[in-house]
Amino acid sequence: MTTMKDGPHIARIAALIGDHARAEVLTALMADRAMTATELADVAGVSKATISVHLAKLVDANLIAVDPQGRHRYFRLANHDVAQLLESLMGVAFRSGAVRLRGSPREPALRKARVCYDHLAGELGVLAMESLQGQGAFTGLQESEWQLSESGRAWFSAHGMDPDTLASQRRCFCRPCLDWGERRHHLAGALGAALMARVFELGWARRAKDSRVVQFTEVGEYAYRQLFLS
Repeated sequence: MTTMKDGPHIARIAALIGDHARAEVLTALMADRAMTATELADVAGVSKATISVHLAKLVDANLIAVDPQGRHRYFRLANHDVAQLLESLMGVAFRSGAVRLRGSPREPALRKARVCYDHLAGELGVLAMESLQGQGAFTGLQESEWQLSESGRAWFSAHGMDPDTLASQRRCFCRPCLDWGERRHHLAGALGAALMARVFELGWARRAKDSRVVQFTEVGEYAYRQLFLS
């Protein structure tokens, strides 16, 4: 007797992500920075011929996308849903003890502040989310996509971010994203991306080279923390 099975078939996607080299590629692309096949081969520790096979499989599954530019081809995550899936997997892996045998010296910095696709994650990302929640900045908290309250709209407007422009983008406006290091939520969606962009614009922090780490200056971190204490 054939048993009826409901929902999408996840085995293929799980198998693709579960391969070591492909997992390293996807993790590297979480920095929302397009990379060449050569760069990704180095990240994954495989040959150029081997990485081409892996990249073709990921493109075919719509996990990554490719942007041709002249003689070069640049690879990036396909969309925000893939980034959210990967961040969730990192959280499950971290909580289950699936950590690297040789931890990177950058790990403490990653847990403090890092790029999660296009928004700020880590301790400082969670700080922003919890402060804004405490101020009553969000409404519709039972839904996957949140909205801003009037006080939330006023807060973002006062700090150089236009909620109306952000809401008009063809993407999620605002949602919680579970942080793998803090086990609490940071701010994702268009609002989260705008907040991180504003931090960079003000010169409070910058992205570390070849890493997801976000490096705050001493003055910048103080100003950022004060922003959410007010």
